[in-house]
Amino acid sequence: MSSREVIVLSVGGVRFVTRASTLQQFPESRLPRMVNDDDWEFKLVNGEFFVDRDGALFSYIMDFLRTLQVSLPADFSDYQRLQREAEFYGLYPLADLLSQEHLLKPRLEILEVRFSLQEMQTFFRIFGSCSTTIEALAEQITVFTGQQSGQGWKSSFPSQKPLVPLPLERPSHHDMVFLCGTEYCAGDQFVARYVSIKPDNRKLINGTNVLGLLFDTLLKDGFHLISTRTVASEEKVECYTFERMKRAPGLAIMVNQAPGSSGVAQARRSQVQKGK
Repeated sequence: MSSREVIVLSVGGVRFVTRASTLQQFPESRLPRMVNDDDWEFKLVNGEFFVDRDGALFSYIMDFLRTLQVSLPADFSDYQRLQREAEFYGLYPLADLLSQEHLLKPRLEILEVRFSLQEMQTFFRIFGSCSTTIEALAEQITVFTGQQSGQGWKSSFPSQKPLVPLPLERPSHHDMVFLCGTEYCAGDQFVARYVSIKPDNRKLINGTNVLGLLFDTLLKDGFHLISTRTVASEEKVECYTFERMKRAPGLAIMVNQAPGSSGVAQARRSQVQKGK
């Protein structure tokens, strides 16, 4: 690789090393002119291009040039400053995206778990403000059913008998309903329902154990428990409310690189989530 293919920049004293082709992603920006020594703002000093701008913010610009996606930390707030930096370098597609803060800022997400213990069964209802989170959680939760002899919460998982997975009840895109425990069938036979939550492989029949595993799953996924209340004391319905700041989906740039094009870029939502 020749020295011309590798470019070293010092932006406000912060050093960056990258390929020339990375800096030439947007032909109408100032960065390709810098590579060709055709921009007076960029001084070549000891083999490094020096520019007196914000080096910390330029790291986000470099990430954008390398991935063609905008993905900022959850606590990022310098949208206007980063937009000005993008405009300085002539990266107007990036500047246009940064002007739409509502597409990039994390959003508060609420999730509610309702837990009702009735005789030998426990009923769960989960409601979420974000349908994609409920969809992902529904893919993690599986309810299995099968007949067994005997009764009680402490009945062990009957590995010798096949269990049948049941579909979760989905009243809407924003909630799901399922239950675990046992119910009388005939004689000493009972229908048992077990719950499994990936990546945990256990099949649990005890509602309190399922609730604990569900809590662990939500906490590991970035949720925080903010309130606990009794919704219906007669029916023993407990309500647990969680929240988290969910990062927006990454925004990608589609660059028109057809022959004779002027490097027109168009924004679209990326299908790849970069964090929750």
